[in-house]
Amino acid sequence: MTGPDRRRFSRVVGARAARKRRAREHSSDVWFGLGMFGLVGWSIVLPTLAGIAVGVWFDGRESGRGVSWTLTGLAVGLAVGCVLAWWWVRQESPDTEPDTDSADDEERVR
Repeated sequence: MTGPDRRRFSRVVGARAARKRRAREHSSDVWFGLGMFGLVGWSIVLPTLAGIAVGVWFDGRESGRGVSWTLTGLAVGLAVGCVLAWWWVRQESPDTEPDTDSADDEERVR
């Protein structure tokens, strides 16, 4: 095995070992799951409600224009909430690489 191949193999093995160590250390118990579920839920609900509130306020000030600001605020708030939820899930999830079996790793090293 040459120098670059050895470094690549070392990197692959090191990444797998680190992922296993993080999985062992990061206990995914029930409370963590419930907390994440709540965090994702609130990060969608709050921006959606804020968008609706702003839309109702605009509708009260600009009545009869043909645009429903309440529906617009709902859509914008929901979109912002989904982006925030995605961001939180990405922050809490471990680094994900496509998981391949060791035969594929050995083949890539060669």
